[in-house]
Amino acid sequence: MNTHQTQPALHRAGLFVLLAGQLLPQVDFSIVNVALDAIAHSLHASQTELELMVAVYGVAFAVFLAIGARLGDNFGRLKLFQLGVLLFGVASLLCGIANTVWLLLFARALQGAAAALLVPQILAIIHVSLQGAKHSRAIGFYGAIGGLAFIVGQVLGGVLISANLAGMGWRSVFLINLPVCIGILLYSGRCVPETRSQHAASIDIPGTLLLTLVILCLLVPLALGPALHWSATCFLMLAAVGPLLVVLWRVELFQELRGASPLLPPSLMRLPSVRFGLLIAILFFSCWSGFMFVLALSLQAGAHLNPLQSGNAFIVLGAAYFVGSLSTPKIFAYLGRTKTLIVGCAIQMTGLLSLILTLYLVWPEPGMLNLAPATALMGFGQSLIVSSFFRIGLADVPNAHAGAGSAVLTTVQQASFGLGSALLGAVFAQTLHFSANYLDAALAGLSGEFFLMLILLTSTIVYHYRHHPSGNVSLHSVAID
Repeated sequence: MNTHQTQPALHRAGLFVLLAGQLLPQVDFSIVNVALDAIAHSLHASQTELELMVAVYGVAFAVFLAIGARLGDNFGRLKLFQLGVLLFGVASLLCGIANTVWLLLFARALQGAAAALLVPQILAIIHVSLQGAKHSRAIGFYGAIGGLAFIVGQVLGGVLISANLAGMGWRSVFLINLPVCIGILLYSGRCVPETRSQHAASIDIPGTLLLTLVILCLLVPLALGPALHWSATCFLMLAAVGPLLVVLWRVELFQELRGASPLLPPSLMRLPSVRFGLLIAILFFSCWSGFMFVLALSLQAGAHLNPLQSGNAFIVLGAAYFVGSLSTPKIFAYLGRTKTLIVGCAIQMTGLLSLILTLYLVWPEPGMLNLAPATALMGFGQSLIVSSFFRIGLADVPNAHAGAGSAVLTTVQQASFGLGSALLGAVFAQTLHFSANYLDAALAGLSGEFFLMLILLTSTIVYHYRHHPSGNVSLHSVAID
């Protein structure tokens, strides 16, 4: 049955409101990196607390994402979108008035949970409310908005902190969300249609709780390990990850066998393309968030760039990502999924090596111009990798399970955003502890990223030749792209 015929249409104004809602959580992911040094001085936050400030947002986002999607399907996607925007505004207000690190950490976690309520509704509303060329155009905007959000977050954060409006300093990067949230709430009810699934599905509480435990047992010791001197508790939590994953698999298998709707459906996890998609998510998006954290903190605390200069240093990377994302349809049509991913990894890694060399040569005076060639390569390569992620991960997923497959990949993607700042942040902090040199710490963090990207590139080459032994991409795969 064609569900599009039973759903109200989404007009241009409604699409713009939804895309504004998409910008909120994506801008907040990048904007906080520019504010880290100012927050550290204002609230006397430690290196570990700064890592957690980035990580808790991604973890809360990941944990509640599948629940948010399920609630929207069952109770109305517009209602959940509006609830998410409202909670995001409240959380942003709490971030803006926080006078302790722990209140700020709580508010950041609440922001992540709110983002998990609103983000799944955007793509779902677009999917069921538009058809044909309008649907394709809207999906293109949805994909390209990530690059735009990246630029807006970095530059806007630097402008706001440097302007120091009304003496608010770093607090303005959170309080700027309030008028945006109010505007979305005022207009969304007028121009965004209400949609819901015709078949309500239950929420997988056991699976959600177990996934939360897995993420916490992995994240907490990585983030707090240096501060706790790698105590026995850290190693016990890391050791618990394996057994918890086994229990999670068995619980999800039981849920599927009894006809329930598991958070991580085992039937999908058996597909090689889904498993490889999860590997891409873990390796690449950990690299992305870790890179953002390490470089932003190094530029401000180490090279003493002000927030505006630090934000501007990312403009070329974001612009290259945005341009690259608009070019990906033609590249995929020519190369196919896995070859595009290989090319993307190679370009990104070349840019990363160039960045390491550039920092070594120009330190302590890095800036937008001398970092531009390296960051342009990184941004373009990243756009190809991100575009490959969902195409590969969902390639073999039946249409009936497309929503579940997308939720699985997005959940791991968001968890990896939280993991990356903790993992590469730990490398950064440990190196800084021993050398007391920000350049050494930055190069160690970026070298850790290069090692993870090397694993991804090697895995992609192996995956490609297993599925295309002749080295050629099938016409079927190109058609899917």
